[in-house]
Amino acid sequence: MAQVRLSTEYGVFLAVGYLDSIRGDEQIALVYGEVEGDGALTRVHSECLTGDAFGSRHCECGDQLSAALRAIATEGRGILVYLQGHEGRGIGLLAKLRAMQLQAEGLDTVEANLALGLPVDSRDYRVAADILHDLGVRSVRLLSNNPRKREALLRYGIKIAEQVPLLIPPREENLAYLRAKADRLDHHLPHLDVLAERT
Repeated sequence: MAQVRLSTEYGVFLAVGYLDSIRGDEQIALVYGEVEGDGALTRVHSECLTGDAFGSRHCECGDQLSAALRAIATEGRGILVYLQGHEGRGIGLLAKLRAMQLQAEGLDTVEANLALGLPVDSRDYRVAADILHDLGVRSVRLLSNNPRKREALLRYGIKIAEQVPLLIPPREENLAYLRAKADRLDHHLPHLDVLAERT
């Protein structure tokens, strides 16, 4: 729908705007260098207002966003697809805030969603795959710790040449959250095991 060069602290990206014809969400991809074909370093990032914009220490989302943009610019080519409609693993901002309150009271991130009668993860990656196809991508090196994201992109026809870890040092405020993601949601976070061995 639109595209413009976007100067960021990580470099100049091409911002490409899309409109999801099914859900009506506005979406954006930040493209760095030539990405058509195979092997572009790619981050499919679910929106997280609290982490990405406000720097919440409850999660690692804002740090992952920054690290991904830095890695793509350093690599010299890559894509960051920023997915709106994915707040709180798809439950929305207000429900996420309620879930965060339940987590503050002792539930983990999975238990909190279930206690609210909401799905643990309702994100769909169809539009991300559509965007990557539109950009001429055949295969990606996926910056992600989430095997379910990898499986979803594969189902939508995106080949994964490599899954590249995006590991952020944990903080005291998000350690329990990260452990729940590893234990309950199968995220590959081996640095948490190293941390446990040291303590």
